[in-house]
Amino acid sequence: MTILPSTTSPDRRPFGLVGLLPWLFAVVVVGYAMVVGGYAATVVSFALIYAVFVTGLNLFMGFAAQVSFGQNAFAAIGGYLSAVLTASHGWSPVPAMLLGIAAAVLVAAIVGFPTLRLKGHYLAMGTLAIGLITYEITVEWQSVTQGYMGISGIPPIGIGPYEVTSDRGQLILLSLVVAACAFAAARIRRSRFGRALSAVAGSEEAATALGIEVARYKLLAFLLSAGFAALAGSLFVHVVGFVSPEVFGLHMVIVTFTMLYVGGIGTVAGPLVGALIVSLLPETFRAFKDYQDLAYGAVLIVLLIYAPRGLASLFSPRGRS
Repeated sequence: MTILPSTTSPDRRPFGLVGLLPWLFAVVVVGYAMVVGGYAATVVSFALIYAVFVTGLNLFMGFAAQVSFGQNAFAAIGGYLSAVLTASHGWSPVPAMLLGIAAAVLVAAIVGFPTLRLKGHYLAMGTLAIGLITYEITVEWQSVTQGYMGISGIPPIGIGPYEVTSDRGQLILLSLVVAACAFAAARIRRSRFGRALSAVAGSEEAATALGIEVARYKLLAFLLSAGFAALAGSLFVHVVGFVSPEVFGLHMVIVTFTMLYVGGIGTVAGPLVGALIVSLLPETFRAFKDYQDLAYGAVLIVLLIYAPRGLASLFSPRGRS
């Protein structure tokens, strides 16, 4: 019989007003972008797309305490498949996105089964290889991906004749998607599956002794994370209308890791807070001109020193916002 941790936890307690502050911050930022529109709406829209990606990354790294440097591969699969089907074969965006997500999850299942037997830095290197291989495929398979030239003419998200083309319309749509992803993450964390992941994160040996199938739960977390990444990749290509290999390169890995740790790894609000903060900081320091990168890096270091568990964890006694 599988024995899981008790359901009596801080998650069952009423959600305090202090715990709402990260969400209030997100609402204020998105609301401001909605009112102002234009460039501000574009920056926040990209942050929301990253929030979807980081939410999935958090399921694997935060909830299950595993390491993956290859989630960009699944974003590339979702994004490119959606782009090719819509731009070259006349598919509607929604079916193309769903097929892209399904394909990414399938690939994750194929590569995850052997890769997830690794642990620690071996797992990190194995997942990094997945991302590098996928990147090379997007560069070299020019008959499909157009290589560095990229794919243009990708239609915006819509159903039938109804398309979301305005900045504010896309912002509303992306906000709803992020809200749904955050809700799903919260439900997962409170579920039997989430408690099993917590046990795996604490100690794989102890989890095994409790009757938890560690390999199975790690694989399921990996598949969920891949699905979120593919969704983010598909959203990106339909919002921008263009995709090229650089979009899903190592830069995405670095940025999303920064977002996860700045926002708060293992928290529900962390991915959204981190995505907004890391996306907005460069815009905030544009006035510093030549010293922009220096100021940006200094702020990130300060944040990580004084909030090592992330900003969202500051608003919860147990870092569980």
